[in-house]
Amino acid sequence: MNDALRVRVARIAGEAEDVLSYELVAEEGGALPSFEPGAHVDVRVPGRESVLRSYSLCNDAEETHRYVIAVQRDARGRGGSRAMHEHVREGDVLVVSAPRNDFPLLFARGYVLVAGGIGITPLLSMARQLQRTGADYTLYYCARAPERAAFHELLSTEPFADRVRFHFDGGEPEKGLDVSGLLSTRKPGTRLYCCGPSGLMKAVRDASARHRWPWEKVHFESFNADGVSAASGKEDRDFEVAIRSTGQVLSVPKDQSLLNVLRRNGVRVPSDCEAGTCGTCVTRVCEGQPEHRDSFFQQEPAGDERMLVCVSRARSKRLVLDL
Repeated sequence: MNDALRVRVARIAGEAEDVLSYELVAEEGGALPSFEPGAHVDVRVPGRESVLRSYSLCNDAEETHRYVIAVQRDARGRGGSRAMHEHVREGDVLVVSAPRNDFPLLFARGYVLVAGGIGITPLLSMARQLQRTGADYTLYYCARAPERAAFHELLSTEPFADRVRFHFDGGEPEKGLDVSGLLSTRKPGTRLYCCGPSGLMKAVRDASARHRWPWEKVHFESFNADGVSAASGKEDRDFEVAIRSTGQVLSVPKDQSLLNVLRRNGVRVPSDCEAGTCGTCVTRVCEGQPEHRDSFFQQEPAGDERMLVCVSRARSKRLVLDL
């Protein structure tokens, strides 16, 4: 990580069954780089020097003295979350990246936030800002049971209580949130943000399309559990990208987006939503096969000749981009 920061774990707290939050402060004290709601940091997992895991920041973006992340222990994952739970203690020093934001909170007249499980983390940071600024929003939080809902106690009290709607399905999704009913109407100027497991995101994606929500007003964060994309159900892999104009070849690790790799290497690509919905970062593919993970091309197949570099990856070992 070229932008590595050393942070000290100031506090660890249990937020739900198998969910711990970590308060991170600068090792030498002072302010940390600023962030906006929806941002995440990459954490170098203790004892696994080559492994990075991305965790959303869930504290108020107005805070400059700390970052707060929450990690759900995944017994079926590849070990990153287990290492965080089992080996990180208060007082430990971790190496993290500066915040990056692939899920920005854009201006709107109103907001519908839909979270599932640990997908609450980026939406909690959004809710903090929307609450502080007096914006019109409602947060719908889906979980199996109250004890499985991270930050349940916080969200059940003021100032959030009047804005949060909990939906507990007991492990039976058909008893959970009526997504189609929720999205059957839309107030003018409303944006929709969703983060959660693949089933919930698919339901929200399908319902928003069926009820004709404008695609540019619908935003998804594909939260990853040990490198597995919740949106696609596919395991992320490393690949290479070649820049046609210069011949430069860049490596894209499995835990980093193509857009961020391009940025860090001085290749500028216009972008806006950075969640695969707006189409601003569409880029022509000269060689190779992209793996599409966006919602922009839902109505019009993209084929292998173009891709959104903010969220999509590669099916082939190398892509050549017309940049």
